[in-house]
Amino acid sequence: MTTTQTSIEGITSTKLSLALDAATLRQQLIANNIANVNTEGYTPMRVSFASQIEQMEMASKGYSSGVGQDAIPPLRLEAVTDAQGMPAKVELDEEVAAMAHNSIQYQALVRGLMRHYSIMNTAVTDGKK
Repeated sequence: MTTTQTSIEGITSTKLSLALDAATLRQQLIANNIANVNTEGYTPMRVSFASQIEQMEMASKGYSSGVGQDAIPPLRLEAVTDAQGMPAKVELDEEVAAMAHNSIQYQALVRGLMRHYSIMNTAVTDGKK
């Protein structure tokens, strides 16, 4: 296997694993937001996954962002605030919709990772024939 093939496989596995980690954390945060729907002063939280992907893209292109090319930046949590910077009110219907959306994304990511490993398995087993 060439270095390019190893790199492509590594990037695919890394990004899918990262996306699954983010989806898991997002599900936990949404569940926590729902559990605290009636808690006075509670600040809802979100996962900032888009900024992490941007950091990884910049690092893979060699731009200096304080993140090494092989390093995975930590997932960032962001407080959800209103226009005045105060904690936003938890909207139950929005949180339930976000949970359903996240569940679908998670299932798609799992299918994608399974497909990736299936392709890798085929490449390895067919190479032995």
